[in-house]
Amino acid sequence: MPPERAPDDAEAGDLVGLPRPREHTRLVGHAAAEAAFAGAHAAGRLHHAWLIAGPPGIGKATLAYRVARRLLADPQGFSDVPAEHPTARKVAALSHPNLVALRRHRAPGAKTLPTRIPVDAVRRALDLFGSTAGTEGWRICLVDSAEDLNANSANALLKMLEEPPPRALFLIVAHAPGRLLPTIRSRCRMLTLRPLAETEVAEVISGFPPPFGAPDAEALARAAALSEGSVARAVAMLDPARAGIVAETETLLARLDHPDWRRILALAEKLAGRDAEPLFEAACESVSRFVSAELDARRHEPPARLAALVEVCDKFARAAREAAIYNLDRRPVVLALFTDLAGAISAGTARA
Repeated sequence: MPPERAPDDAEAGDLVGLPRPREHTRLVGHAAAEAAFAGAHAAGRLHHAWLIAGPPGIGKATLAYRVARRLLADPQGFSDVPAEHPTARKVAALSHPNLVALRRHRAPGAKTLPTRIPVDAVRRALDLFGSTAGTEGWRICLVDSAEDLNANSANALLKMLEEPPPRALFLIVAHAPGRLLPTIRSRCRMLTLRPLAETEVAEVISGFPPPFGAPDAEALARAAALSEGSVARAVAMLDPARAGIVAETETLLARLDHPDWRRILALAEKLAGRDAEPLFEAACESVSRFVSAELDARRHEPPARLAALVEVCDKFARAAREAAIYNLDRRPVVLALFTDLAGAISAGTARA
């Protein structure tokens, strides 16, 4: 069961009622990645910095904390650490003297999460490597995630990566490693994790402890199928309102040859609500999947016939971003999308 948290205890990526990555002791689907750490450690060639890359929500931070637990519990070995082990408890509480975690979290008394990991936080965290370790063994800095570093904090981290002290290990989680400083990437060993299989996503969710309620098999299977290998995305899809919007969007997209404008208008009204950002995001993801499937189905057609679909997708993405930035009405964005998609689909069908 996830430990009780103070009302103002919030971190980026938190899912209501679910354990944080450092509180997980199970790892699903990434045995080969864990074996890479184990092999390097056994050979005495554990690189000082690892860039753990892959899409959000697939278990990158869970792997990083699992590696940290193993090395902190037994610096010479790499055996599993049960949840009741003192080291596992300290890691979960971020109270181990040889571990520091850089992540976006809400400071006591603050109203919102910071948008970036500030340079002062990085400097304070790196003090760990300038002092004597609390116990003999590894000293570990875990960054979750690298995209949250600003320019100054990334450069502060880079200085330590360039001249790492002995027995120092940096575990850097990255959703989009290509956006990082090339100098950071060049000093890390890259380990790319693949999205989870649908069965693995379902396995992770089925293993969540209370108070998370176990979903019915049909809902879980659909959420896993729409998750694109991300547990976080699958959990979001278990929300009935979000699932309903996805189902309605998919139905209307499948009928673009004879658009049902009454239902399309009703969908636009739902997505225009003040608190409808998560629903709008779910609808956007459905559109992206639909366009990708259409492009794949028409891949043998001349490129000129596919250009209209790509242009519609780009136009919609720009309009959605502007609506979010300037707090614009989303109804015209949704109606224009269906109008443009219907035109692109019918034109492509007529030319085929």
